[in-house]
Formats: sequence, C-alpha cells, structure tokens
Amino acid sequence: MNPLFSMLILYVGLGLMFLGISVPLIQRRVPPNNWYGFRVPKTLSSPNIWYPVNEYSGKEMYKTGLRVILAAFALAFVPGMKLDFYVAACTTILVLDLFRGLIVTARYLRTF
Repeated sequence: MNPLFSMLILYVGLGLMFLGISVPLIQRRVPPNNWYGFRVPKTLSSPNIWYPVNEYSGKEMYKTGLRVILAAFALAFVPGMKLDFYVAACTTILVLDLFRGLIVTARYLRTF
C-alpha cells in the first residue's frame, strides 16, 4: 500500500473521530462529568454552563474534523506531494485548529 494513501486513511479517520465525538456534545447528550467534554471548574460547576459551552465546543470540534478531512484529501492529491510534507501539513492543520477551538471556546466561556 502506498504510504501516502495510508496517511490519508489515518487523517480522514482522525477527522471522522472528531466528528463522531462532537455530535453528542452538540446534541447536549453528555452530562457534566470528569472524562468527556470541555471540563474546567466553571463548566463543571453548573449544568446551565456545561451544556451551552459543550455544545459550542462540540461545534468547534466538528469544524476541526471537517477541516482535517478536507485538508487530508486536498493535500493527498497535490501532484508530487512528499510524504513528509503531507504528514507535517496535516498534523499542523490538526493541532492549530484544535488550539483555535480551545481558544474560541474559552472566550465563549467568559460570557457566563
């Protein structure tokens, strides 16, 4: 199997994982807990804070999943794409987008 194709499968799988993890948060089906969600003292202090913040966080996570999948496909079909650059680019997009999601969710949390 082509190593680039293997990495495409990996990054699409990661994107799908983020999509899957985000849906219950968006649907407000995850109660306050210490394992899953945007878990900081303020969100854990009240369900009135937990649910809207985790819905927001879930939407950001969903966007991250979509962006990673899109980037993985777009970069995989660039002519002459080198495996090292592909992995570095996809990983950078993933990490930066996760940080972006954390920052905007933390800003949203300040509204409570």
